[in-house]
Formats: sequence, C-alpha cells, structure tokens
Amino acid sequence: MAVLNCCTKFKKTLMTELTKARRHYHIVVLVLVVFFAISFITNILNSIIVDVKESFDLSLALTGLLPFSFFIAYGVMSIPAGFLSEKYSDRSLLSISFLLMVAASLLFVIFPGYLVFSLTLFCLGCCMAILQVVINPMLRAAGGEEHFAFNSVLAQLVFGLASFASPYLYIYLVNDGAAQTGLSELLRSFVPTELPWVSLYIVFALLALVLFLVVRFTRYPSYQKKESEKTGDSQSYFGLLKNKYTLLFFFGIFCYVGTEQGIGNWISQFLSEYHGLDAQTTGANTVSYFWGMLTAGCLLGLLLLRLMDSRKLLIGATLITMGCLIVAIMGTSEVALMAFPLLGFFISVMWSIIFSLGLNSVRSNHGSLSGILCTGIAGGAIMPLIVGLIGDHFSLKIGMAFLLLPLLFILSIGFWAKPLVGNRTIQLKKKTDE
Repeated sequence: MAVLNCCTKFKKTLMTELTKARRHYHIVVLVLVVFFAISFITNILNSIIVDVKESFDLSLALTGLLPFSFFIAYGVMSIPAGFLSEKYSDRSLLSISFLLMVAASLLFVIFPGYLVFSLTLFCLGCCMAILQVVINPMLRAAGGEEHFAFNSVLAQLVFGLASFASPYLYIYLVNDGAAQTGLSELLRSFVPTELPWVSLYIVFALLALVLFLVVRFTRYPSYQKKESEKTGDSQSYFGLLKNKYTLLFFFGIFCYVGTEQGIGNWISQFLSEYHGLDAQTTGANTVSYFWGMLTAGCLLGLLLLRLMDSRKLLIGATLITMGCLIVAIMGTSEVALMAFPLLGFFISVMWSIIFSLGLNSVRSNHGSLSGILCTGIAGGAIMPLIVGLIGDHFSLKIGMAFLLLPLLFILSIGFWAKPLVGNRTIQLKKKTDE
C-alpha cells in the first residue's frame, strides 16, 4: 500500500512538472519571437544606410550619427531598464516598449526627415534596451535553468537569422520590379515616391503592434530571481565599477559591438564608393551574407569552445579578423564581396567569449555586471560615427581601417583575462596510465 501511495505521489508530481513545462513553453517561443523582432529592426540600418545618405543628402559624419542615435540609447537605458524591471511586471514593460515602437515608427512615416529619423532611432534603441533586459530572465524562468545555455544559443541563432532576412525585405520594397506586386505597391503608396525605403517602418509598426497584442494576451509564469541575477541597488554598481576588470570588459563589449556595427553599417557605402556596386542589390545582399555568416560562425564557435580555451579561441579569431578586414578594404571587388561576409564568420564568437569572461571574472552581483556590460553596446553608436568622421576628412578606406584599433584591444583580452572559472573543454585523448 505504501508503495502504491509513493507511485501515486510520484505520478502526480511528474504530471505537475510536465504540465508546468508545457504551460511555460509558450513564453520561450515568445522570447524567441521578440529576439527576432529586435534583430530584424536593429540591423536593417546596415542595408538602408546608403539610401538614407542619398535621400537626405548627408555627409559621412551625419550618416554615422544615425547608428549613433540608435545605439547610444543602450548606453542611456540599459541600467535604468534594470531598475524598472525590479519595479514593474514583464507584461507592462514589454507592452509599453512595443507601443512606443509603434508610435516612433509611425512618426517617421508621417514626417520623413533626418531629425525625425534620428529621434525615431533613439526611441527604438531605448525600447530595444528595455526588451533585452526583460526577456533574458524570462527565457531562464520559462525554459528552465538547466536549458538556459541551449535556449540562449537558440536565441542567438534566431537573432542572426533575422539579421540575415531583413535586407531581403528592404530589397523587396525598394526594387522597382517589386513595385508591381500588390503588397509592396500598397506600402509604398503611404510614403513619398522618392523615399520607398521609409515603407519599412510601416512594416515595423505593424510588427510591433502584433507583438503588443500577443504580449497583452499572454499568460506569464511567476518566478523568483536568484540573488546573483538581481539587478541590485546603486551600491552594487559602484562596487563593481571599482573593479578594474569591470571597466576592461565593458570596454571589450564596447569595442566588439563598435566593430560589428562599424563593419555592417559601412559595407554598402564602401562597395558603392570604391567598386561601383549597387547598394540596393549587391550591397544589401552582402550585408545579408555578413549576418548569415555570423550566424553560421556561432555554430562552429559552440564546437570550438568545447575543444579549446576560450581565450585562445578569442586570440585566433581576432587575428584572422584583422587580416580579413585588411584584405576586404584593400582588395578587388571580387575579394571584397567574399571578405566582408567572412568577417561576420570570424567575429561571431567574440561577443559570447568577452561576455562570459567578464561574468566569470567577478564573484557576485552578476545582474548588475550584466547591466554594465550591456551598456557597452553603445559602442555601436561611437565606432560607426568615428569611421564616418575619418571618411569625411580622409577616406572611407582609412575610416574602416580605424576598426583595427578596437580589434587590437579585443586581441589583448585573450592575454590579460584571468577568469575565476574557465570554460569546460572535452579531452579528445584519454590519459594513459603510467
């Protein structure tokens, strides 16, 4: 009888856990969809940058201010978003973010000008910063701590696939041949004839509206954050900022995102200026391949991180990236068309390695440290702007060569990083008994 009661209790417990897992699975899907939307909207700027420059008759420096407007928002909002996440519910923050995205996108569609576009990008960047802070704990809670690493990699892949796909929406909307199709023609009818790329922001507004409705009608699990995951108070931030490794890894993230966006934002302009290639077709396709190769590189990176020390992998990847960048800006058009996508492949492991080394270099307050490191995403605002400024005064080739400097700092991380916990690797050969 006792055995029967134990079996019955075990069965009930098992069914409860299975039901709970099924109930939370929809949150994992929602988070992945949000990651897709973030990437889809964020990295479209890489493809449209040449059109924006020509549409508003901008210098390279003013063009560089556009990604600055977007990514500086991460520097402004990442830490405040952490405090907001402690005070308000996930549903509320997600809902407000998507509504602001709808309003910001439609504002630009109604008033398509350079200043309004800059304001729109800043608002979208603030929303993205809030979303990033909210959805990562959601993913851990919904998918389970034991599956968080796998789900995080899955989210990165979704992020990369969205970046790969978004240039094709741009090609579809601005290509003259596509204007004959009903949907494209309808969207372009709402914007000035000479600014067909503005219709992208109608799509973004609709996407954000759909996600707002999904968020409002979704049930959310209740969960308690671990102490190490909590954002903490202002004292935790001040304590971390006294640690030199916090600042060094912050600058490492700053350099990585700056390099990533410094390459991605200027690919189309570079190919157009030096090789006479069409930015709306060849340029957009090359940007898409850049993000596609970055996604593929993540898969290889997962394998390599199981086989070798992450610091050695970072050193090797950075050295190859520096050589590939030199080849891309100095080579022929055929070489550039191959080298620029390969840059995405080689930089793909840098973000995860730098971020994990940073977290593994301190013993506590990982939630606060994550907020500080995410603030480093503002590098995506500064580096493209510097490339543009140098390009105006000298040449775009010299401007893109400037990106070798942040890569040098990333290279140095592989030598001075001293994580408290190293990445676990697989021994390919068994040790023989002596």
